[in-house]
Amino acid sequence: MQLSIKKRNLIFWMLQLAGWGFLNIVSVFILKELSFEFLIFSLVGGVLIGIFTTTLLRLYLKRNVLFENFGFKEIIKIVISYLVTSAIYGASNIAFGYFYIKFGPALTEDDLGILKNYDKIGLIVFNALFIIFVWLVCYLIIKLLLKFNADRIERLELNSTLKQAQLNTLKGQINPHFMFNSLNNIRGLMLEDVEKSRDMLTKLSEMLRYSLTKTDVNAIVLEEELEMVDNYIELAKIQLEQRLKYVKKIDPKSLLIPIPPMIIQLLIENATKHGISNLKAGGVITLKTEAKQKELIIQVRNSGRLQLDKNSTQLGLSNIRQRLRLLYGDKASFSLEEADNEVIANIKIPLS
Repeated sequence: MQLSIKKRNLIFWMLQLAGWGFLNIVSVFILKELSFEFLIFSLVGGVLIGIFTTTLLRLYLKRNVLFENFGFKEIIKIVISYLVTSAIYGASNIAFGYFYIKFGPALTEDDLGILKNYDKIGLIVFNALFIIFVWLVCYLIIKLLLKFNADRIERLELNSTLKQAQLNTLKGQINPHFMFNSLNNIRGLMLEDVEKSRDMLTKLSEMLRYSLTKTDVNAIVLEEELEMVDNYIELAKIQLEQRLKYVKKIDPKSLLIPIPPMIIQLLIENATKHGISNLKAGGVITLKTEAKQKELIIQVRNSGRLQLDKNSTQLGLSNIRQRLRLLYGDKASFSLEEADNEVIANIKIPLS
């Protein structure tokens, strides 16, 4: 499972204390012949300097480096921040040695021998570059592992949620009420027009076949989806008759573009059930598609008012948003609004 921000911060501070504590304790054991006071101050000072400088480095990396969109600019930022942090770390150690000599406890000859190293700029620079480099490599490795883990969990969630969304989509689109009403309407139509009733049964069976065979795929061409929508409109007209007018404005360039299956049909059903059927005089449903350079725009407009009450298909609309998010991330969008006595649903799908 993914770690929360609070847990990540806790782990970071634990690793900071453990890592810098271990490094400075090793240094203390190596320099054990020095005075006790100097060793304690070196241990505490080394830990504080290390934590302070690398915490600043972490804050910069989190705020300025986009690990999700890693490129040459990000590498430059990391290199520059590494060099600046190394300079701060080295300068802090020089300042520590200077102030310890001025204001710290009495020094032994061994202590002074160690502190003389603070005057050796080359050694200090190498030490700072090496230690900060090791810290940065460890940080990037952990960051990379966390990202791989997050991506793996997201893929598992995608597979699981898509299957559930497809099941919910079936519930929200070809629901038992629609099937029952369609069969009843076709039965009544048989007394008036046998040929037409046969045609309607064929369309109903095609819709059932479509809904059952497309639950295992994430994309179909728009042209295939439009065939199902046409079948749905013909079945709906048995009951609504002249009250339902259907207009298509299809961009020919959009016909072969892949889209999530049953996504337009759900919008059309929502427009029919919660829009046109509630109007005594009926109304118009307009389906429009437009293929632009970077996105496909699908728009469904219907006469009526936007009323998302308990009886509306909120489950279906939620499924649309969920599937778009899982398939396209933030690149796709879905909106539902009312304007000029019309309900307008817009879907935008990226083409690349």
